[in-house]
Amino acid sequence: MQSTDLGNKESGKIWHRKPSPAARDGIIVNIIHTTSDYLPKVLRFLNVAFDSSGDCLIAGDHQGNIYGFDLPGNRFNLVQRTAQACTALAFNLHRKSEFLVALADYSIKCFDTVTKELVSWMRGHESSVFSISVHASGRYAITTSSDTAQLWDLDTFQRKRKLNILQSVGIQKVFFLPLSNTILSCFKDNSIFAWECDTLFCKYQLPAPPESSSILYKVFAVTRDGRVLAAGGKSNHLHLWCLEAKQLFRIIQMPTKVRAIRHLEFLPDSFDAGSNQALGVLSQDGIMRFINIQTCKLLFEIGSLDEGISSSVISPHGRYIACVMENGSLNIYSVQALTQEINKPPPPLVKVIEDLPRRKLTSGDLKMKVTSGRVQRPAKSKENKIQTRILKQDLTCHFENKEVRTYHEKVKITFLFFFFIANWCQHWFEYFPNPPINILSMIENVLAFHDKELLQHFIDRDVTSQLYAWPLLETVFSEVLTREEWLKLFDNVFSNHPSFLLMTVVAYNICSRAPLLNCDRKDDFEYFFHHRNNLDISVVIREVYRLMDTTPADIHPESVLSGFVALTKGQYPVFNQYPKFIVDYQTQERERIRNDELEYLRERQTVKNMQAEVDQQRAEDEAWCQKQELLHKAEEARREILLQEEEKMIQQRQRLAAVKRELKIQEMHLQDAARRRLLKLQQDQREMELRRLDDEIERKVNMRDREIATTARDLEMRHLELESQKRLYEKNLTRNQETVTKEMREDIDAYRRKVDLEERSFHRLIEADQTQNQKAQKLIEENLAKAEQACLNTDWQIQALQKQRWDDQQRNESYREMATLLRENRRKEIEVLNAMMWNEAKKWKEAEEKDFQLKSEKKASALSDASRKWFLEKELDDALEHAEHIQNKVVPRCQNERVASSRLPRTSQLNDISEMDSSTRISLNQRKTQWDTMERDLLGRVRNLRQRLTAQARSRCQTPHLLAT
Repeated sequence: MQSTDLGNKESGKIWHRKPSPAARDGIIVNIIHTTSDYLPKVLRFLNVAFDSSGDCLIAGDHQGNIYGFDLPGNRFNLVQRTAQACTALAFNLHRKSEFLVALADYSIKCFDTVTKELVSWMRGHESSVFSISVHASGRYAITTSSDTAQLWDLDTFQRKRKLNILQSVGIQKVFFLPLSNTILSCFKDNSIFAWECDTLFCKYQLPAPPESSSILYKVFAVTRDGRVLAAGGKSNHLHLWCLEAKQLFRIIQMPTKVRAIRHLEFLPDSFDAGSNQALGVLSQDGIMRFINIQTCKLLFEIGSLDEGISSSVISPHGRYIACVMENGSLNIYSVQALTQEINKPPPPLVKVIEDLPRRKLTSGDLKMKVTSGRVQRPAKSKENKIQTRILKQDLTCHFENKEVRTYHEKVKITFLFFFFIANWCQHWFEYFPNPPINILSMIENVLAFHDKELLQHFIDRDVTSQLYAWPLLETVFSEVLTREEWLKLFDNVFSNHPSFLLMTVVAYNICSRAPLLNCDRKDDFEYFFHHRNNLDISVVIREVYRLMDTTPADIHPESVLSGFVALTKGQYPVFNQYPKFIVDYQTQERERIRNDELEYLRERQTVKNMQAEVDQQRAEDEAWCQKQELLHKAEEARREILLQEEEKMIQQRQRLAAVKRELKIQEMHLQDAARRRLLKLQQDQREMELRRLDDEIERKVNMRDREIATTARDLEMRHLELESQKRLYEKNLTRNQETVTKEMREDIDAYRRKVDLEERSFHRLIEADQTQNQKAQKLIEENLAKAEQACLNTDWQIQALQKQRWDDQQRNESYREMATLLRENRRKEIEVLNAMMWNEAKKWKEAEEKDFQLKSEKKASALSDASRKWFLEKELDDALEHAEHIQNKVVPRCQNERVASSRLPRTSQLNDISEMDSSTRISLNQRKTQWDTMERDLLGRVRNLRQRLTAQARSRCQTPHLLAT
């Protein structure tokens, strides 16, 4: 057994000499992985998977290293490092170089073994994935964890369906049935459901197993044709289910050493049409036993108690078994070596019993008798019973001398061989050394009569009788039968007519028609007729007897072959059943070869003579060549000196060129460094300019904010002053009213004494009214002037803000345009200069437009000033006219009332005074109402102005952000 350590290598050979696995263990190679980068030093393999060809496999260890092994190419490669343990592997995807790996973080990744790149990363599981099943087409995959199973589309790597179940139930395994669109789901409560892949429609459910042999299923395996399901668990019983009939048809009891079954897998066979018969059963003791599910016989086993198996995978073609051992190593077994003992041909019928002394033998020294019992053909009865056929052989040897011990080992079994050839090999050597065409034609005629479909299949695949019949005859079925089967067959061959052997060839093909019809390649046919196959020899023998009875006489080999002929006594009969011309041809060939040998000896002597002359001539030539060689050496020495000088000159030139290149490179580096410094300086200048502009903008915004705040505070102070004046006016009005009332009481009490006082009070009232009117008029004028001034200031600020905002927008556009030009024209300086000139022209044009707009703004401002001046003058004129109207109206009335008061009685004068007081109050109330209206208008204009200023300030505050963006 060879052992290979991967070590820290990423690729290498799997073995260094051709493996020759022994039939005892069948191990091709043992692979371990030791390293000094981790602790522990030995990295344990966890999972293995074969590709669709069965010749390549991948294996992952607990550190996340995934290796690929090419068995025919004897190479291994490190495919991927996932940095975490893999819990499941799967090959056989639609793209043959890709594989799936489930990792310890509950994710599934798809890698490519050729490019070693990550193809996709699939997530969705919340627990460890322990099983990956890939559809036969390679387009879908099912990943299974303890709580869910998910169906993935491997073309898009998207999840199509998700199976959620109760935590109390649990999933054991969900997988695709081979060569079908059926999904089989097995749960921990022993329920097994079959689903349609496309629609997820439940096709059927298997019934519960009988209570007498009920076990908790944990592991499952399905034959390649998808007809038989094997299930096992913590028991030594195996349940075999027929999925077509949906019933349990067999229960197999393993040996008592088996207490639990950890893994099940069928051993594929190219010639069983997918109905696999060999089942591998891995038990708790680490031994994997392969049994035949039909005969329930133990075929072979791998692993031992000392070197137990942890998990195993069988290649799709059934040639290799890859096992992860309990010590973490990887064993690869050869199935052919393991089954070599099973396919071993039977031993010869005659063997040496005793040896005779070394003396001359007589005819009476060796006596052999072969007797055969009566042959009983199958009798047709109502019960269809087959009677037994008895074969008795009496091979006795009588030796007169009992002391013979060693001589018979040297005597070959010529007697039996000649006996077999004389009877059962009739007409075999008529076409020697070619196969017996006549015998093969008889076999083909019988096959054509009994199974035309199989013969047509052979013809379509270019398979002749030399391929499906002659290998069985020339090996006498020793390659395709076991020892017991061969003995059973030839018991019947020796007890029947010699044509029975030819009919056996036809019966063997007819009984194997199912796997033969599934073969398409000639290599498969060759393998089939040179290796043991899963065929019951009793069925073949019954078929031979049927063919012997039902074959027409015109094509029956019995009509051509003679019956049994005994050997003559004393000496062997003459055997001349071979083509004589071939023997004569061989004699002629030997004579020709002898003559050729004599001719060769004569020619060799001639060559020797010629060789002597050649040697003498060569000696003379060597003397002349030595002289020429001396001259040539002298010439070569001088030429060498010249070449050395030329080489020195070339080296000097190369050094000079290297110095020039270095200087040129340094110059380029210096230019590049200078260019980078210049670019960095320009970039720094631009950044400084941008920072300066940002600072200026921020300073202006802060200044405007302070101005707005100051203006707002001034307006609030002015509002307070107006409120104070209003309250003072109301206080004075109340005081005047009280004074008038007091004077009226005093006039009523003492008319005469207070006439002068009333007159003075009346004049004082008139003067107070005039003064109050003047004050109100003055206050209104001042307020109007201040309002107009506020309007002027606000308009000026708005114009300034608009101008600044417009200027900022223009600069922003300019910055953006410059940045775009710089990005697009970094490598082309002349285009940058042209762009700058174009931008300069644009700026001049914009300056002209701004100048025109400034003139327009100035004209609009002048018009506004003229309009405002005209409005103020008009308001002043109206106020003066109003004052004059009041004065002209009040003064004559007062004079008339004075004259009349001197004539009217006391009562009428009092009534006039009260009427005058009432009219004065009405006038004052009207003026108060007008004052309130004007005040409200002024406050509204102030509020609107404040809102506009605030909005403009906010928009200006957002400008740096826009520039930065």
